[in-house]
Amino acid sequence: MNNNPAIAPLKTDRSLAKFILLSLITFGIYGLVVMTEISTSINKIASPYDQKKTMHFCLLFFLIAPITLGIGSLVWSHNLSNRIGAELKRRGFNFEFSATTFWLWNILGSFIIVGPFIYSHKLLTAMNMLSDDYNKRG
Repeated sequence: MNNNPAIAPLKTDRSLAKFILLSLITFGIYGLVVMTEISTSINKIASPYDQKKTMHFCLLFFLIAPITLGIGSLVWSHNLSNRIGAELKRRGFNFEFSATTFWLWNILGSFIIVGPFIYSHKLLTAMNMLSDDYNKRG
């Protein structure tokens, strides 16, 4: 566990059901909050090791995505998925997650309707695993 009381532990209770339900009730605001928290958390977890920084989700959502007609969102999600997957491997987790997961489940999987839900579940699970490990080992 983190021994420094000034550092708040990262969230580890993300779930698909809560994500969908609260996003519907709040007209998408909860989804923005969760994705913002994920972009902030991955920077906190991985930046000391990979020296990269993921763009804040609100900047992407409100500025970059509209200007690039959505292409910025695809690039951001591709990079985020690869970064999460690399950090899972670096920390020794046997959980398959990468940009391939994003393209196969979120993009191509949208043709079978459930694909984006599977991707979201995998994303939330991966971030729960990383956050829990970060809370324990830093």
